[in-house]
Amino acid sequence: MILEFDILACHCFTYQPMKHWIKIERIPGVLASSYEKATRMVIGEYYGQVAEEILSVFKSGVILDLGTGPGYLPIEIVRRTPDINIIGVDLSRKLIQMAQANATKAGLSQQLRFEVGNSAELHFDIASFDMVISTGMLHSLKNPVAVLKEIYRVLKKGGEAWIYDPANITAYIDKRKWKASLNFRERSFLWFFKLLGLHKPIAAYTREQVIAMIEATDFESCEIDERENEIRIKLSKK
Repeated sequence: MILEFDILACHCFTYQPMKHWIKIERIPGVLASSYEKATRMVIGEYYGQVAEEILSVFKSGVILDLGTGPGYLPIEIVRRTPDINIIGVDLSRKLIQMAQANATKAGLSQQLRFEVGNSAELHFDIASFDMVISTGMLHSLKNPVAVLKEIYRVLKKGGEAWIYDPANITAYIDKRKWKASLNFRERSFLWFFKLLGLHKPIAAYTREQVIAMIEATDFESCEIDERENEIRIKLSKK
């Protein structure tokens, strides 16, 4: 899960990456707390809305959340229903620890499990999940096709994958309040990453780029909704 404003962006976004841009697939541990503070600010406005959209069509079963970050989307989903269990996966150990703590604090640990893992090399069996979701991860991947193939593999027949990228939450973040919430250590690391030139402007893939990725997988059915600063992809496993 990656925020789409410059200060935490460390990625390139063309399907054929340019050599002088660096793709970092995980939020560095030293930036995890800054990232968590920003995502916490949009729980109601963004994650709550996405949770409602998911629950409008998905009523029960097991969901896999890839790039789960501090776990706010899974928490918002299971907060609304006892009939769904979710496993969240992220490359960042610190964010997974935060997600586990957030689930415990919300009293929802029985429905939620969070673990460190690589979305391109999932350990789950074939057809393990009724649905796969991901917000704000696709653009950061070094090999998005490999991840899409893994999503297909772990989905049950008739299951769907919903991918929102980048997570369009900028409009809901009070950047002044967020910056004011950062301590000296957090501000220092953000400044350091900016000084190194690791942050790059985030942009969604185009429809044509997404279609090219999907055609390299076994998915046969897809819906693509291009929005301002975000692309929403819905894939079905027939």
